[in-house]
Amino acid sequence: MADRDRDAAGRARNARPRDALGRPLSRDAAGVATVADDPSLTPAQALWHAQRLIDDGLAFGAHEVLEAEWKRAAPAERDLWQGLAQVAVGLTHARRGNAHGAATLLRRGAARLTGYPPVGPYGVDVAGVSRFCAELAARIDEHGLAGVLDADLRVRLVAAAAAG
Repeated sequence: MADRDRDAAGRARNARPRDALGRPLSRDAAGVATVADDPSLTPAQALWHAQRLIDDGLAFGAHEVLEAEWKRAAPAERDLWQGLAQVAVGLTHARRGNAHGAATLLRRGAARLTGYPPVGPYGVDVAGVSRFCAELAARIDEHGLAGVLDADLRVRLVAAAAAG
């Protein structure tokens, strides 16, 4: 497939524009802007951008930012970033109406965070994110997504003491 999008290393990329929930659009459509692959972002900047996107209801964009950081991270931090990216995907599934996918990814993301201290690298609120995931996944399992409000799909990534 010669027309597949590839990066300089030959890895597949999908350059199709995406909507706010990460669904691919036609190639000529205007999708949402992303900062996901900006190699100049520091981990703290990536967390800031991801938080802004989550706060704005754009968890898929946050996932892309966090995934890019995961791919750049040192081995000791990869589970942290992958876990946060999976949490963002869980929120995306919830916004798309996929209760099973949301609960599964929230739990999977929280599981990746085990082994890090309660306040992890870069001030990540590991304990708070893990608690958020467990509570939201249990609520979704019990009641589905019907009672989940927009405000329920916002998680704080950085501990308050570290953010200030």
